[in-house]
Amino acid sequence: MGGLLKLFTKKNIGNYTLINKYVKLGKNSKIWHFCNIYGTAENPVIIGDNVQIGSYTEIKPDVKIGNDCRFQSYIFIPDGVEIGNMVFIGPNVVFTNDKYPSAIKTINKTWKMEKTIIGDNVTIGARTIIGPGIKIGNFSFIGMGSVITKDVPEKAIVVGNPAKIIGYVENKKYKNILK
Repeated sequence: MGGLLKLFTKKNIGNYTLINKYVKLGKNSKIWHFCNIYGTAENPVIIGDNVQIGSYTEIKPDVKIGNDCRFQSYIFIPDGVEIGNMVFIGPNVVFTNDKYPSAIKTINKTWKMEKTIIGDNVTIGARTIIGPGIKIGNFSFIGMGSVITKDVPEKAIVVGNPAKIIGYVENKKYKNILK
C-alpha cells in the first residue's frame, strides 16, 4: 500500500478511508468514508480536536486544521492551507495553491505554492472556489458558488464570481440570518 494505511476498524475513521502516518488527528475528530488524507515527514497534516470531515474529501501535505471544524463532503484541500477554529466548509469546496499551474511545472517541480489562510469562525458555502494565496478574515461568510480571487476582510459577507463584498455580519440586515 505504499506507506498508506487502510483504516476501517477505528471508530473515528470511515470505511476505506486512507490516511498515512504523517497525519495527526485530534481528540474526538471523525473522518468519514472514502477520504484520502496524507502528509509527509517534512509537511505533516495536523487536524485539531472535535473536527468532522465528510466523505470523499482529499487533504494533501502541509495542511493545518484548527478545532471544532465541520467539513461537508467532496472537499479538496491542497498543500499549504491553514484553517482556523470553528470553520464550516460546505460540500464541493475547492482550494487552489498555484496561480499558474501546468503539467511541465509539476513534473519539473518548479511550481510556486501560495499559502491560503482561513481565519476563525468562517463559513464557506457549497461549491466555492478559493484561489491561491488568499486570506479570509475571522467571522467572514462566503456565499455558495463564490469564486474568491482576493483577500476577504474580517466579518465580510462575499458572494459571486468574482466574489464581492455585499455587507458585514454585524449589519442589521444580516444579524438575524447569521446568528
